[in-house]
Amino acid sequence: MVDRELIFATHNRHKLEEVQQLLGEAFRLSTPADCGIWEEIPEEQPTLEGNALQKARYLHQRTGKDCFADDTGLEVEALGGEPGVYSARYAGEEKNSEDNMDLLLARLEGQAHRKARFRTVIALILSGREYLFEGVVDGMIRPERSGAEGFGYDPVFQPQGYDITFAQMDLPAKNAISHRGQAVRKLVHFLKNLP
Repeated sequence: MVDRELIFATHNRHKLEEVQQLLGEAFRLSTPADCGIWEEIPEEQPTLEGNALQKARYLHQRTGKDCFADDTGLEVEALGGEPGVYSARYAGEEKNSEDNMDLLLARLEGQAHRKARFRTVIALILSGREYLFEGVVDGMIRPERSGAEGFGYDPVFQPQGYDITFAQMDLPAKNAISHRGQAVRKLVHFLKNLP
């Protein structure tokens, strides 16, 4: 299983770094760009599972190589699970994190109930077979931003059992508890235990 190549369906360098750190040296991650795929990978499904599978299938069809894709959503109870599958483009197709947080905080203004969870689904295509892995972390939305690490909604998401946001944690601390960390660890466990 040494130095097996996997294509990760992302153009997001932050995500790539997070996942590579969790995968360790036994796996070599490539990006779509490394394979000459520069266009935006489609994600048009109404669920995280559907989007992850759509992205992985797109890459697999284009390259014929083993690959995986993830989709992550922030699900806020008081907003009926919003932004959910639309987390990256909550405030518009520009996928601007600051605008997304502004809209989220505006919709939660005056709301005492701020329970939320991050959920990541990874779809793996390995030797033509499909597998799904999920990670979930519960927490709450803080009324203001705190911290400068991470990306996306990290400055307003406080994981359960902590008094700081994801954006106030360094990468190893965040990976130890995060939704993506959980899903990637399930993926890694699966890969390392292949017959």
